[in-house]
Amino acid sequence: MNWLNSLLFGTGVPHSIFILTVAIAVGISLSHHLKFKGITLGITWILFCAIAMSHFGMHLDPVVETFAKDFGLILFVYSIGLQVGPSFFSSFGKGGIKLNLLAASIVLLGCVTAYVIHLLAGEDIATMTGVLFGAVTNTPGLGAAQQAFTDITGNANPNIASGYAMAYPLGVVGIITVILAMRWFFKIKLEKEEARVAAESEVQKEIEYIDILLTNPQVEGAYIRELSQLCHMNLIVSRLVRPDGEDELPDVDTILHVGDRIRVVVDKENEKSILLLGMETTLPIDHKAQAHLVSRHVVVTKAELNGKRIGDLNVRTAYHVSITRIRRAGIELLATRDLYLQLGDRITVVGEERAVDRVEKLFGNSTQRLDIPNLASIFLGLALGVAAGVLPIALPGLAQPFKLGIAGGSLVIAILMSCFGPKMHIVTYTTSSANLMIREIGIAMFLAAVGFGAGKTFIPTLLDGGYMWIGYGVIITLVPLLLVGIVARLWLKIDYFTLMGLIAGSTTDPPALAYATTVSSTNDRAAVAYSTVYPLTMFLRVLTGQLMILLFL
Repeated sequence: MNWLNSLLFGTGVPHSIFILTVAIAVGISLSHHLKFKGITLGITWILFCAIAMSHFGMHLDPVVETFAKDFGLILFVYSIGLQVGPSFFSSFGKGGIKLNLLAASIVLLGCVTAYVIHLLAGEDIATMTGVLFGAVTNTPGLGAAQQAFTDITGNANPNIASGYAMAYPLGVVGIITVILAMRWFFKIKLEKEEARVAAESEVQKEIEYIDILLTNPQVEGAYIRELSQLCHMNLIVSRLVRPDGEDELPDVDTILHVGDRIRVVVDKENEKSILLLGMETTLPIDHKAQAHLVSRHVVVTKAELNGKRIGDLNVRTAYHVSITRIRRAGIELLATRDLYLQLGDRITVVGEERAVDRVEKLFGNSTQRLDIPNLASIFLGLALGVAAGVLPIALPGLAQPFKLGIAGGSLVIAILMSCFGPKMHIVTYTTSSANLMIREIGIAMFLAAVGFGAGKTFIPTLLDGGYMWIGYGVIITLVPLLLVGIVARLWLKIDYFTLMGLIAGSTTDPPALAYATTVSSTNDRAAVAYSTVYPLTMFLRVLTGQLMILLFL
């Protein structure tokens, strides 16, 4: 049985891979089966399994441990960047600025709270940084902090992972507790809140289109493409009815006249501005004329269209169809001529059925093509992320140059590539399932490696006063969320469902989001708020994880 003893307690690569994979398998199994009232620690069970195995004498080869931790981290963070990248910049529009400012305030207050505890309790800043990210259940921040500490000192600090592990369980519970406390403190009745939200939704509903009777003399003889300049906004004219009743499917070169009626697809925020063209009206519906028109959703699946501008395709002239909207990463965009297409875009096309059939072939609309992973762009992004992470950046006030670190560099590059890569004809699209697979493999490797590294000193540290870190974590969890939550509710009048999504998103905590979505079945405001603040929050967590170490170590 020497082979078994060597496999469990030996050295070398086979031993390391074996115990690493065992810790991951057991941890994931526990995450599926150990729940309390629907709440679970999720994949973090891998960390605790690795700590336990390490405590009983199972250790990774140092080289394997370092590789698993660093490579797992960049896989995890890069996949997150690909996921949030397409909506990163658009999340600041349509009311998102207010929510993102609140989320940024929560991040900042968490750092301030951790620093104050560091000063008052005398705990070293590295430990408090680990406690901070355990309290807000943010693993990328933990990775960034560990990397920054290693870059500065040349050594790893197991207390960072130990602090994270001790604060994490009550961090999960504490976030949901804050959500429940807000409901009790403000005496929120869910039925009344749902009714109020429903009423607001009717008023604030996004306008899909508006019908305009052209009365402004400036539109006489103007081309449709000139309307955007005239109104200083992006718009799409999807239908035109002449004064004599003739119904047209217009293109950018169609000439307009006073008395024409047009159907304009426009963002809600531009509703009033579009009335500069004329007065709101109702287009006469010629059912006979419209019977041959269809509306269809078409998916861009041809790689050669990645990075192409809609205007360059001339679909209106060549096919006599109208593209009204594009849905990308959950965000609806106006199909303007200058909009760059990305693989996976879902396009709304209106026109004659045969013409729409031809356009469907133009864009591909074959989801099977999207299943093929674009590994070249993924590994290119990983390489650029590592390069960006180690690039020294001189900042005034810092003793040594600032580095994004492999976590921060990978996140920044992933966001930039997913946003702007198509403009350079780089295919960055990855299916949700493929992205999830990469992300879960990465985080599993990282947590297991961190657990094995921290396990040797975890129990002694806990008995030697480390239990105090649990209390510090509770404070870091509760104080920022309660303060910002009260401000959001009392002064900014944010509804309870949006507030729940804000709290869950600002802590990047899926269990809290899962709970929030069960509170109401009539609206998705919690999920919308979560997705709005998640990209910026994730970026700030990674950044502050490094800054806490660089500034105060």
